[in-house]
Amino acid sequence: MNLQRLKYIDNVTEDAVRNGEVSGGTVCIVKDNVEVYRKHFGFADRERQIVPNNDTIFRMFSMSKPITAVATLILIERGMLDYNDRVSKYLDGFKNPTVLDWNTGKGVPTDRELQIRDLLTMTSGIVYPDNWSESCKQMAVLFDKNTELIKQGKGMSTVEFCNQMGKIPLVCKPNTAWVYGASADVLGAIIEVVSKKSFGEFLKDEIFTPLGMKDTGFYIPKEKYHRLAQAYYHDADGNFKIFDFMNLCITDYKEPPKFESGGAGLVSTIDDYQQFIKMLLNKGTLNGIRILGSKSIDLMRTPYLSKEIMAKKIDNDGYNYGCLVRILEDKQVAGTNASIGEFGWDGWLGTYFNVDLLENLSVMCFVQECGIGFSNLARKVRAITYGAID
Repeated sequence: MNLQRLKYIDNVTEDAVRNGEVSGGTVCIVKDNVEVYRKHFGFADRERQIVPNNDTIFRMFSMSKPITAVATLILIERGMLDYNDRVSKYLDGFKNPTVLDWNTGKGVPTDRELQIRDLLTMTSGIVYPDNWSESCKQMAVLFDKNTELIKQGKGMSTVEFCNQMGKIPLVCKPNTAWVYGASADVLGAIIEVVSKKSFGEFLKDEIFTPLGMKDTGFYIPKEKYHRLAQAYYHDADGNFKIFDFMNLCITDYKEPPKFESGGAGLVSTIDDYQQFIKMLLNKGTLNGIRILGSKSIDLMRTPYLSKEIMAKKIDNDGYNYGCLVRILEDKQVAGTNASIGEFGWDGWLGTYFNVDLLENLSVMCFVQECGIGFSNLARKVRAITYGAID
């Protein structure tokens, strides 16, 4: 890898701050198990003029999902779950599921019950809160209800909340469409039932502690809270505003939440998440510790969506989907110089990573800007990184 060419990343990160695209963040590149680039830029907190550093804690939002996928695959490897298990075997709320009749707005019986595979591949028909379908609207009511309970110091547990989700009509029949939604949250509840631990305890015991991810979890202890990066959104005039509201029932991380969201709830640092990524790069192992079998990593990164489903999918052009990760299938359609088969995901606030087993490479770009997801900045950082491969 040409390290001199990686310095082009300096320019694009500085431009992103100067142009008001993001407040700041961190970029990190790993090649052949060695970190070859790290750049902190801008501010982790504009108001207090705090710059990002190695200890900065980021809200991961949907980058929680790949960790949930690994946790699920651990239980499948141990025979405690099966890829084809019915969800209702573990969560009563998913017995007798219904699917939305778009003409009446009501639920009608589905052809079959949901399976674990439907949750892992986002083909379950379980939605997020929104207004584009009656199912989304009902999910919004449920999330709003739990948000109000949380504000009152109550709130539903992970299992309680997900059982309530099971009563909402699916937006489509299982395995007929890829729909981004709360599938990973339901997996977190199933993991609780099967492991007889809280979801957070299971992740800590099976993934975080073995990998040395000491700053990753569903809440931030008081002595570490000052390290949390400020999150922002842009108002109608393009000005930075502090993100100070709840999204997807995610709290302020000051106390352990009752609902531990497998789809959005984790916080982490660049160092911690790098450990998780290195484990993926090493086909399930790191520093002599085996987290997942190599064949399960292969399953995680195997494209799942059929041609029929891909024809209807509107997100992530050029990418298929595996176990809670996107997988590159067509470079031209995606508009990228990355390797076919590279996989990863991003978070609502702009955390991004990929894993490229062909090049033994990972790109990480962490910012905290509402709704930015797989940002233009992350795309540029990735393009520069692949351009630096000799």
